[in-house]
Amino acid sequence: MIHINITDLWLSNYLCLLDVLAASQNNSNSGWETKAVEFFQDQLKERDTHTLVPSLNDVPLHYLKPNSLVKFRCLIQDMFDPEFYMGVYETVDPSTKTKMLRCGKYKDVTECGVDFNSRNTVTAERQTFYCVPIPGENPWVKEISSSCLTEARVVPSTSYAPSRQKRSYEEDDDMDTQPQKQREPHAGPHSPSEHHGNGDCKRQETEAPSSQTASASHLDLNFPLPGEKGPSCLVKVYEDWDRFKLNDTLEVYGILSVSPALSALADEKDASSSLLDPAESMETAEEQRVHSPPASLVPRLHMLHAKPLPHNNPLLPSIPVLDKESTLTVVILSSTLSEMASVREEILSYFTHVLLGDALAAEYLILHLISNVYSRRDVLPLGKFTLNLSGCPTVASYTERFYQIIQQLVPSSHYLAMSLQNMNQMRLVPKKDYVANRLVSGALQLARNTSLFLDETQLEQGQLDTTGVRNVTALGNLISWQKVDYDFNYHQMEFPCNINVLIASEGRSLLPSDCQIHLQPQVAPSHLEESLSSIHMHPQASSQLNKFRIYLSMARLLDYSISDEVTKSVEDDFVDMRKDDPQSISAEDLHRMLVVARLLSLSLGQTSLSRDSWLRAKHIEMLRRSRMEQHKCVNGNEP
Repeated sequence: MIHINITDLWLSNYLCLLDVLAASQNNSNSGWETKAVEFFQDQLKERDTHTLVPSLNDVPLHYLKPNSLVKFRCLIQDMFDPEFYMGVYETVDPSTKTKMLRCGKYKDVTECGVDFNSRNTVTAERQTFYCVPIPGENPWVKEISSSCLTEARVVPSTSYAPSRQKRSYEEDDDMDTQPQKQREPHAGPHSPSEHHGNGDCKRQETEAPSSQTASASHLDLNFPLPGEKGPSCLVKVYEDWDRFKLNDTLEVYGILSVSPALSALADEKDASSSLLDPAESMETAEEQRVHSPPASLVPRLHMLHAKPLPHNNPLLPSIPVLDKESTLTVVILSSTLSEMASVREEILSYFTHVLLGDALAAEYLILHLISNVYSRRDVLPLGKFTLNLSGCPTVASYTERFYQIIQQLVPSSHYLAMSLQNMNQMRLVPKKDYVANRLVSGALQLARNTSLFLDETQLEQGQLDTTGVRNVTALGNLISWQKVDYDFNYHQMEFPCNINVLIASEGRSLLPSDCQIHLQPQVAPSHLEESLSSIHMHPQASSQLNKFRIYLSMARLLDYSISDEVTKSVEDDFVDMRKDDPQSISAEDLHRMLVVARLLSLSLGQTSLSRDSWLRAKHIEMLRRSRMEQHKCVNGNEP
């Protein structure tokens, strides 16, 4: 019977599958749970099987069946303390006195009739991650990801109207009207966030909390960026949690738990906490509120499997492209590399139009967008290429329109207007809140390979206050060292990052950069307005846009090397360039040329540096430096 039903159970009710397997073993320890998880992971390896699993990113929560299998594309925003739960327990049927072994894994509440004196009870430990949707993920990514899930089985899990996206606290009362078979099992003792005591099971099944009067707006979901939408999740991790780090991007597969009993238990804890001696309470009221939010707003997801996301471009497979043993990788690499040179010419023409006819600036924009921190040598991040595009027009909202173009091409991005008000008021750096025992997010808590667009044309005259100075310093550290120093009150903790920073400014930026190029529009001032309006939404076909999106992501993921022969040639060139005038080129200039040569090679689909690419890198760097010198002469001290 187990063999017949197992394929259906793994998608519709994995918990039922575990209970069937647990009962079939008759208390023997034969690894049934490991076999169930391995079976699940094997199913995911089947071609397109993952499309059968609905996504929390794309499907409204009330359409998802409790205890069903779901996936979630997310960033680990915070890590809570470990918690204890009943890994295995026995229940006793009150009428027949029959005992049954139950699996407590992947559950927030237990069935009624738990035998607390059973010797078969096993207490275990699990970790909780607070996860949010990938910050700054662009609409085209969500649209394509959603369109790939047409096969996912989703049906309304409650009586709510399909147009509803979220339930507020008081809407948990409506859970009382759903069919009994759709309700969660009764509450039982589990972790510190779960019910302690047997209580009245009948009351828990038929009565909803009466004190839930707050709305979703009163609960800070701790999104790093303002205006973000989508569910946050408490992800319960059962093994190998040390392999996960803060700010990792994952696709998590797990069991969805939205039991209204969790909200009732949180209310009971709130009510009882006022009666406890503060010295005896392990959690403050604020910590309880943050760590046990209503499941209708912050669902629980019990992890069965998680795969790191090297990128979040849905047009590419979510596997490391450097995994050359993958057949799929070989196919994609061979087909894409052969086209990269021609696609580069197309995107270069497109960017030249966006940059008002400046082909050289378009070259550097391509290099910037495919840059990536591929390694770290001591404290130095290798591969970063922060670009300062100076000379940007301040009319017709050029920088905002420019950002919209970038937004259409990269999977994740964020526009930050560097106005005096924003610099003095925004929280860019995450900060530890010791009262609530959580990490309060900041705008620089971003996923790897996010494009951060800093609009310095918005900066007006005025005085930066203490917060403003701290924010500008944080941006400078991000650009120079690819790290963000999180504020833990008594100390700062460094978190490495990999964020592409593009600075749009009128003159030279007040922030550091790896490369500055001054925009030289080829459009007459009288036609500037007309030209700007034409690039707001360039009439590119969706297939053309997708081609550009694949190109930029692939170029960033490619491997790269330099042969000994080319290395010797570069060294000889450097010596020759310094012969006549040692001041003409510095070690920093050489480093920049090597970075440009690397990115230029990758932009052409070449995974090693050729002599031709090196000469081309030298040429465009000479043109850029010549332009900057001319601009410096015309404008005095400003470079």
